[in-house]
Parts: sequence; C-alpha cells; structure tokens
Amino acid sequence: MTGLVNVLVIIAVVALVLRRQLSPQRLDTERRFWVLPLVLAVLALRDPGLVDGAHRALSIGLTAASLLVVLAMGCVWGWTVRIWRGEDGALWTRATKATGAAWAGMVVVRIGLYGLGAALHVHQSGSALMLGLAALLVVRTVVVNWRARELATPYRAGVAG
Repeated sequence: MTGLVNVLVIIAVVALVLRRQLSPQRLDTERRFWVLPLVLAVLALRDPGLVDGAHRALSIGLTAASLLVVLAMGCVWGWTVRIWRGEDGALWTRATKATGAAWAGMVVVRIGLYGLGAALHVHQSGSALMLGLAALLVVRTVVVNWRARELATPYRAGVAG
C-alpha cells in the first residue's frame, strides 16, 4: 500500500474513533471489537516498508518503542473513559478531558519518536502508525470492557444469617 493510502486510512480511522468517543456510546461488550484492529494490523504487517532495511535494528527499536507508547496510552485511554449505567440499565461510555490529554500526550511522544527516527536517518512508514493504532484500539477496548464487567457485577455484601 502506498504512503498516501496509509495516511488516508489512518485519518479515517482516527476520525471515526474520535467521533464515536466524543458522544455517549452504549457499551456493547459482545461486539466484535477486534475486526477493525485486525484489518489495520494485517494491512500494516503486509507492508515491506514497515522495517527500514538499511537500519534494521534502529527501525525495529523505534517501532517497538512506539508500540509500547500506544499500549500504555491504550491503558490510560481505557481508564479515563467515563462509564455509567443509564436509566435503562445499559452501560454507556464517553471520553473525558483526561482522555483528550492522554491523546495529546501520545501524539507528542509519537512525534518525538518520529523526530528521533528522522535524526537517525531511519525511514518510517505509515504502516507503523497503523500497527500502533490497531494495538491502541485493542488495549483500550479490553480495559473498558474489563472495567464494565466490574461495574456490571454489583457488589454483594455478606449475607446476614
């Protein structure tokens, strides 16, 4: 896939995710949340330019560092999302200001990693961003679903006997 197509796919996915996160969403823990990240990961891993052949170790190191950043951000994102029970008993989610700050922090760190790669003359493709976005979406959803399960299970005090 060309770099332009990668960028367009990333922009479309980010726009979709942001639109959904900025408005209240009914939480459906049975949804197949892994489909979009799987498609993104497959597209990213098929790109032969994912790893710079001239700087293989540095390229893999930068990609790994980027993945660690997005995994951490996925956890933060999942913990900063507000989850509540609606009047109908369903669980709802919505991003908070803290979620926005986490996104901004991730973008700054990602730009820093890209700058480091450029300074080291390592070619970085959009596929690394797609792979990171896939990991981010999976981790966020796993954390939110785990939190929702905790909220869905009411605390039961010891039975008086």
